[in-house]
Amino acid sequence: MPGFTGKWKVMSLGELFEFSGGYAASRDELSSEGHRYLHYGDIHGSSKTSIDTTLDAQDIPRLDVSLKQVSPDSLLHHGDVVFVDASEDDEGTTKHVVVSNQEGHPFIAGLHTIVAKPRTADLTHEYRHYCFQTEAVRKQFLFYAVGTKVSGISKTNIAKVFLPIPSTNEQVEIASMLTDMESELAALHSRRDKTRALKQAMMQELLTGRIRLI
Repeated sequence: MPGFTGKWKVMSLGELFEFSGGYAASRDELSSEGHRYLHYGDIHGSSKTSIDTTLDAQDIPRLDVSLKQVSPDSLLHHGDVVFVDASEDDEGTTKHVVVSNQEGHPFIAGLHTIVAKPRTADLTHEYRHYCFQTEAVRKQFLFYAVGTKVSGISKTNIAKVFLPIPSTNEQVEIASMLTDMESELAALHSRRDKTRALKQAMMQELLTGRIRLI
């Protein structure tokens, strides 16, 4: 990007994060009561790569369990990254979410998740929202994934994945540019959907004879 020079350093995820597992609970145990709980199925089922404990509170299931039963390593804090450890297809192998939890709500990582807690300040929070989505990272995940019907990846193998890392200032600029692009895309999608709905309404009126062409 303009104004930045020099080579990016390369670090492994094992250098950047400490890895742990989640607290095992089935979908049947979840309800609207208790503490926020991140089920691996909700990571697979979402197109988002981040989760906010406040903005997404209504969509996050709860688990009614004492926090004394939950390992501190399974409690999610602001900036943690949560990967799924298994997927039924290649596309889901790199599924993950970056946690936004600035209010410090108790938030429990669930079954079949791998929790990555930052051990350094080399990655900015904003940059984490994008840096695991590249084709180069995806190929590394696929290389280390094992299994036939279900592809699984371990904490040991995730630690071997490498990331190219620019300076923190450049990370902020890159994340800002990508965020702006996402906003533009969202606006275009909204316009498309409104236009499509208008077209459908006009078709309905024309094809039922309620509106006549003159």
